[in-house]
Amino acid sequence: MIFPIEKTDDQWLTQLQANPDAELVAFQVTRHKATERPFSGRYEHHWADGSYHCICCGNKLFDADTKFDAGCGWPSFSLAVPGAITEITDRSHGMVRVETVCGQCGAHLGHVFDDGPSDTGLRYCMNSASLNFTPS
Repeated sequence: MIFPIEKTDDQWLTQLQANPDAELVAFQVTRHKATERPFSGRYEHHWADGSYHCICCGNKLFDADTKFDAGCGWPSFSLAVPGAITEITDRSHGMVRVETVCGQCGAHLGHVFDDGPSDTGLRYCMNSASLNFTPS
């Protein structure tokens, strides 16, 4: 799949290592579809006003008022910014899920499920390592 922002693995790794807010796991999560351990991410219990952005390219993904406590161990959102996320069928690990990637750079973010409690019925289950927060 082609995205507006394309870089090599070496370029992404260099960029993520230069970002003081990025965790070491950010490269593995965003570029190689790894998953951080549940309840370990910096945004799991983060409830400030603002917005969440792709750690790789800065694309705005979620407004903080769409975040909710799903109890799953990862930050969860009920609604993405329109056009910010691309959904891809994921058949890995013997399951069929919907992977979410940044619509600008293709960074793996997490998965979306249809068990959300809000009007949307969606739960965007994200890796904290794939996000940066910008306060209001």
